[in-house]
Amino acid sequence: MSIKVVDKSRERVTFELKGVSPAFANSLRRIILEDVPTLAIHDVELQKNNSTLYDEIIAHRIGLIPLTTDLKGYELPPADAPQGEYLAKSMVQLTLRAKGPGPVLASDFKSKDPKIKPVFADTPIVTLLKGQELELEAVAVMGTGKQHAKWSPGLAWYRYKPSVKVNNSSGELQAYLDKYPPQVIKDGKIDKALIEKHDLYDAVDGVNDDIVSVDYDSSVLLFTIEPWGQLSAKEILTTALELLSQRFGEFAEKLEAA
Repeated sequence: MSIKVVDKSRERVTFELKGVSPAFANSLRRIILEDVPTLAIHDVELQKNNSTLYDEIIAHRIGLIPLTTDLKGYELPPADAPQGEYLAKSMVQLTLRAKGPGPVLASDFKSKDPKIKPVFADTPIVTLLKGQELELEAVAVMGTGKQHAKWSPGLAWYRYKPSVKVNNSSGELQAYLDKYPPQVIKDGKIDKALIEKHDLYDAVDGVNDDIVSVDYDSSVLLFTIEPWGQLSAKEILTTALELLSQRFGEFAEKLEAA
């Protein structure tokens, strides 16, 4: 297997995978979505809430706020741990106290571990009116997307590598030009670079093969990871590959013992 990064930004990373099957890529995708652990608020104790939102809505909202996660400092709680009891290395406490008038934001959380904090500080929780207050204590726990989507570290998907050919000298260009996305048209012609830049292969494929044709290389997979901020794309991929290798090792051991 070979890996080559082809596009990297703050929001997502795309890399080429060669020498692997779609089945392997799908296994990697499933591991990322379901088994890479992150921290998320799981237990909430509201001490004061006279806002316009019920306690349950407040708790639900803050449970979905992504938290930065330190995989070296925290680990998943044991499978046999009693409900509601967590080891120190599996949880972190946060508090929030706010008075109106004004919005309550994710940045208002105070964490006992400075490394663990909301990824997006400006995430709104509720708007308090004059005289309204919100006080709560929360416990963030390590978990996986298999338990709940709030623990999933992001999105992951893959496809065969596309290649596009553009023929602006086609006699049918003017008749079909308005059927293509305006984002790929420049100076009255279809721009191949714009198709690649905006990832509009599917949008231009099949409109008119004499003008634009798209082919896919089945030997190369383009794999994309879009983190939600708890972990970097590199941390997600590294952890997922370690977990996948561990699963294969366990399977091989059981196969030998059978």
